[in-house]
Amino acid sequence: MRAHYRAEGLDEDDLAAHPMEQFSRWFEQAAQAAVHGFVHEPNAMVVSTADAEGRPSSRTVLLKGYDDQGFVFYTNYDSRKARELAHNPYVSLLFPWHPLARQVIVTGTARRTDREETAAYFRTRPHGSQLGAWASTQSKVISSRSELDVAYAELDARYPEGEQVPVPPHWGGFRIAPREVEFWQGRENRLHDRLRYLAEPDGGWRIERLSP
Repeated sequence: MRAHYRAEGLDEDDLAAHPMEQFSRWFEQAAQAAVHGFVHEPNAMVVSTADAEGRPSSRTVLLKGYDDQGFVFYTNYDSRKARELAHNPYVSLLFPWHPLARQVIVTGTARRTDREETAAYFRTRPHGSQLGAWASTQSKVISSRSELDVAYAELDARYPEGEQVPVPPHWGGFRIAPREVEFWQGRENRLHDRLRYLAEPDGGWRIERLSP
């Protein structure tokens, strides 16, 4: 099971000065590939956290926004990842765009989005997803699927389609402020291009090439 990469390379001279600008370039290309059915869910990313004892855990979540300050996703604040971030704010993100032979690997720190930003995003979610945020006690043990379905049905009766669903107090966003961002481009003979941005104390970014 071995793929042979022959994609075009990644050169230092072609990089943007800021990693979020470079991410935007690659993300737009991945999104365009998704339009043609070449990439599935380009905003899917693997979020890796660790608990207070350093034991890691990973899961796939959806990126819901990004800007110069970092990457944003939303979750239940009682979930395992949120509880781990409360004790250890260091986090890693991985965007696995395999059909493009590309990865973006982010290391940074997480902080909660404010309630105003959270509420603004919550209002954009489909009605069913809004109810789901209330129905799910994320990461908790439940007795059966029917327990979840009953909780959802009760919420659906309380807040029918067209009626405003309140934002759950236990639900919200995290913004990941990057400290390192690596852009990985697969190349022939496993001689991949790996270019990494490192945050400098003055607010700038240093770019360095890593051996594959």
